[in-house]
Amino acid sequence: MRIGIDIGGTFTDLVLIDDATGAVLVGKALTTPADPARGFLQVLHEALARAGRPLTQARTLVHGTTLVTNALIERSGARTALLATQGHRDMVEIGREQRFDLYDLTLQRPAPLAPRWLRFDVPERILADGSVRDPLDVAFVEALAIELAANDVSAVAICFLNSYLNPLHEQAAAAAIRRAAPGLRITLSAEVAPEIREYERATTGLANAYVQARLEDYLRSLMAELERAGFRGSFLLMQSAGGLAAPETAARFPVRLLESGPAGGVLAAARIAEQAGFSDVLAFDMGGTTAKLSVIEGGVPLVARDFEADRVHRFKRGSGLPIRVPTIDLIEIGAGGGSIARLDTLGLLKVGPESSGADPGPACYGRGGTAPTVTDADLVLGYLDPDFFLGGALALDVAAARAALATLGAQLGQTVEQVAWGIHQVVNQSMANAARRHVLERGQDPRRLPVLAFGGAGPGHATRVAQALGAPGVIVPPAAGALSALGFLVAPPSFEGVRSFPGELARLEWDAVERLLQELADVGDAQLKAAGVEPERITHTRFAELRYLGQGYEISVPVPAAGSTQPLAQLQTAFAAAYQRLYQRPGPPVPIEAVSWRVVSSGASPQLALPRLAGGDPESARKGERAAYFPESGGYQAVSVYDRQRLGVGTRVSGPALIEERESTIVVRPGQLARVDRLGCVILDEDPAMTGDPA
Repeated sequence: MRIGIDIGGTFTDLVLIDDATGAVLVGKALTTPADPARGFLQVLHEALARAGRPLTQARTLVHGTTLVTNALIERSGARTALLATQGHRDMVEIGREQRFDLYDLTLQRPAPLAPRWLRFDVPERILADGSVRDPLDVAFVEALAIELAANDVSAVAICFLNSYLNPLHEQAAAAAIRRAAPGLRITLSAEVAPEIREYERATTGLANAYVQARLEDYLRSLMAELERAGFRGSFLLMQSAGGLAAPETAARFPVRLLESGPAGGVLAAARIAEQAGFSDVLAFDMGGTTAKLSVIEGGVPLVARDFEADRVHRFKRGSGLPIRVPTIDLIEIGAGGGSIARLDTLGLLKVGPESSGADPGPACYGRGGTAPTVTDADLVLGYLDPDFFLGGALALDVAAARAALATLGAQLGQTVEQVAWGIHQVVNQSMANAARRHVLERGQDPRRLPVLAFGGAGPGHATRVAQALGAPGVIVPPAAGALSALGFLVAPPSFEGVRSFPGELARLEWDAVERLLQELADVGDAQLKAAGVEPERITHTRFAELRYLGQGYEISVPVPAAGSTQPLAQLQTAFAAAYQRLYQRPGPPVPIEAVSWRVVSSGASPQLALPRLAGGDPESARKGERAAYFPESGGYQAVSVYDRQRLGVGTRVSGPALIEERESTIVVRPGQLARVDRLGCVILDEDPAMTGDPA
């Protein structure tokens, strides 16, 4: 067996694949925020009981968690000090000159993870060419380390100027701290983010040091529980860039786990879309707390190099702490099943970003929540079966949902049904607007990208989001309600190494570039061998971060394989083509500058062999009827409800209809045709031009 478990903001999801039979089992339970491991173990033992298999038969368990993100948001990490080059301890507070809101006179930014009294100027200086101007004052560092340990500081981040070129002083400072105060955890910026831009490098190093102890303690406790339960297989962690890491690597670089859950969902979406015959899609993940959207091109998710944590305005870019780690390129907005609806200062209906989360949850959960949410609205609209939510494990309270919506309706002068439809439409438009901006900024047209929907709430909202985007259709994969956990089981072990080596491309000494790339590949080899990957199964993909001279941002392009003829000319051509595609115009007549070089080292990707479906007719899968709201049909009408598990390949269902499975419900609006392809994907056709794998 292979098992993937994803801890989200509202639900903890599980996917179990039995490689002997090909069977796939999906589990879902409410997240336990106070003790995430409790929900993890609960959903694991429930799934094993349903499968009738002991944990001893699991050979792989892959885990993704929000623990690192939550530690930064809640400021619940370790007391952490920052050691900086003399005169530069305040760089994490000064930041950059850009303001994320030009017109906000009371603009706030997140406080640094190390307050000023824990930031220290260290006598040393390395110049921009990597040479030493002022040697490190080792005695100063040793004395400081003793003082820090005496004042309950447990972690230290070291970020010296230009250490990405020469890490000598950071390494010497770390050695001095270990001699003087061996109990302190140490993070070197030259190891976590060896790139230019001191501010981003410092915040990344600080974040890594800040959360390291919490992740280590969590993993140690969880692995001990699994060992007691009989687990003897391979335990791996999902990283934000879509690869797996050994617990030792994850504990060393915990910031690489910031977006582990969403990364798994996008990875599975890419694999399933490609198998279904769609190379370019918009992955749409709507869970209980947020919605995430990501562009997949040519069967490959886009990867970004920047991430922001602990935003003052959670969904406003620029308002958080910049973290320089590779991550699946996605946009996140506060639109989930638990998103709370309210009136703004103008009396207009707004939904999110505040969420009821797992505790107390939406009003209909019956756990003490009273605020109206998206899930309450979907229940009143008839899209959810109150007796079949999570397969009947959680009965939904329709009366409580109506009471919560009635409170908002009284303020608006509307009926409960009008408020429910208003919430449904507002959240759909919010997600469509975010998706449109995200897609256009990446040089794509949303009207040509089918929407691949997953997450517990995604299939219920995808059809309206796709309609607002003008997308050609919707794809709902098998196990849509827990696709992130499924993605963990198709992810390869991987590690990305990066180092800045700036210079004008045409004048670079290519032999020096090749030596740097080989060093990064060697680091990747070591990390993957620690994760149990056989050396002959490791591959390396090389990238360069390039820009036109004088520009402030880079574009990533592939680097030709070692031994290629005219590699510089190939890089120039690839960069010009990428620039043209992104900005729809040729670049300026200036030289190209290289900034950083990357090597992604990967093991083999596990196979995804979903069970093939037999043929069948809709009537054999029909569960009955339920009144559901469709304005195209004049309001509520009785619509057929189908059991997705009994919809065979080739089955076609005309809307309006509802297609249910244990973890999610697909809403088929009037005029749509739902068909089941050979993989078990439900494809909702919006346009005759919709193409893909024929049933």
